[in-house]
Amino acid sequence: MLPDVTGLDKSFDYSIPDDLVDDVGVGTIVRVELHGRRIGGWVVDIVADSEIDADALKPIAKVTGHGPSEELIELAEWAHVRWAARRIRPFLVAASPKRAVKALPLPHRRAQAPAPSSPATTQLLESGGGVLRLPPRSDVLPSILSAIAVGPTLVVVPTASDAALLVSRLRRSGATVALVPDDFAAAAGGVDVVVGTRSAAWMPCAGMAAAVVVDEHDEALQEERAPTWHARDVIAERCFRAGVPVVYISPVPTLVAVEELAGSDGVIHPPAERERAHWPHVEVVDRSDDEPWKKSLVTSELIERIRDPLQRVLCISNTTGRARVLACRTCRALVRCENCDAAVGLADDRGLACARCGVDRPPVCQECGGGTFANLRPGVTRLGEELEAAANREVVVVTGKDADPPPRSDVYVGTEAALYRVEPVDVVAFLEFDSEMLAPRFRASEQALALLVRAGRLAPTVMIQTFNPDHEVVRAAVAADPEIVLGEERERREMLGLPPFGALASITGAYSDEVVAELDREAIQVGRTGVDRYLVRAEDWTTLGRAINETVRPSGSRVRVAVDPPRV
Repeated sequence: MLPDVTGLDKSFDYSIPDDLVDDVGVGTIVRVELHGRRIGGWVVDIVADSEIDADALKPIAKVTGHGPSEELIELAEWAHVRWAARRIRPFLVAASPKRAVKALPLPHRRAQAPAPSSPATTQLLESGGGVLRLPPRSDVLPSILSAIAVGPTLVVVPTASDAALLVSRLRRSGATVALVPDDFAAAAGGVDVVVGTRSAAWMPCAGMAAAVVVDEHDEALQEERAPTWHARDVIAERCFRAGVPVVYISPVPTLVAVEELAGSDGVIHPPAERERAHWPHVEVVDRSDDEPWKKSLVTSELIERIRDPLQRVLCISNTTGRARVLACRTCRALVRCENCDAAVGLADDRGLACARCGVDRPPVCQECGGGTFANLRPGVTRLGEELEAAANREVVVVTGKDADPPPRSDVYVGTEAALYRVEPVDVVAFLEFDSEMLAPRFRASEQALALLVRAGRLAPTVMIQTFNPDHEVVRAAVAADPEIVLGEERERREMLGLPPFGALASITGAYSDEVVAELDREAIQVGRTGVDRYLVRAEDWTTLGRAINETVRPSGSRVRVAVDPPRV
């Protein structure tokens, strides 16, 4: 029995009382006595003939209910190496129901499977799975119905709202559906389709015959907390072990899905003209002749849009506050923090604030004592004021910190969180798209293209203001051809040994120096990125995970290991 206790990764032996023999199996959630107190846990193995005297063992005190299947426990054993987790407990927690499930219902499936309605999906399923590249405005329901025609299907989507909407549509089509984790019992008992967010990758699906991952490119499919497992990779391994096909659906499939999980020849997409018709119209504002220090982000092309009374416009900039980078207008010195020398920004209260170390100070230049500054990178608060003056109508500022839904308006400005909080508009304008395309992350191009996809689902027109109109992301969006980005990414990552052509992890936190020092340098490459911050790389995930798991963590250390981190 593996206890459900944080930090305890040791299995303990217990006997099964005669009256519980029929109720206990591998994966059953039970309660036992350990060190004088009752705790819960999972049965991870049952041994009929043991050298240990059964009378010397404490008995299982109580059966709580059903838990992960034996196959999912074996998958957790694989995952704890893949994501350098050291323990399998986090994965078993993800694979367990929220509430105790005492009994499973009988299978509830409709008598006749639906007729396949997506020939492309059917082709992929018959060939063993692959990537279906559907444009942003395409409907995924026909693909899922085609998968259900094969048999019980597990479907993973990025957000809870996506799952709820899909479940409603599937039920109207006549399919029996389990929305997990709430419908854990129905999923384990047997339905036509099991739907959920990333945790659904660990949920039961009785008789699973196929799996579908919707919007495979979405970062919401990866767990933010360590271990940083990705639903796409869990589903891939799970389907491989079960011998069933998996289909990844995305307008902009990632290089990992194309190369590692599907194979470059396993991508199917509509004809170019049809694919282009379901992408938004992309309008590029070329600012390459502008001087960044002297020009506002509110361009004449943008002003024309926000002044049109017939158009609702959402402006996106991922800079919060009033300003992120300032320069003194008197001496032109960049305003820096006196503690860590990082560039400081202007907070909403008009004081200077360092985002790195948190130091605040009055708005005074350290070099000359001046009190007026050039705003080199304005935040959404300042942009809201500029847009309101240019549009001569109210502008609502939207950020991820807001708890309430934004009020109705014709003009919005906000961070990328606004793409999830604002109702459909006519135009989405990215005011400084270069900061997304040129971010110091090896996945920057993929992530920037994913932002355009999200915007294209919100508005028929997407405006990009950029100093790099020839960048592959811009060219791919204009041509509605994600392969332009994939081609560039494939060449770069293969040359640098980055995923999927290598394995990467970040190790951060106190005592990370000691942990990194224990790594086998013949198999692991190490790079330091800051104080108590490292990037480590290996040829494959198994080598990387085992090497990290074999290190000894000092007592009291708070080392965080993020395998395949999305934002490095």
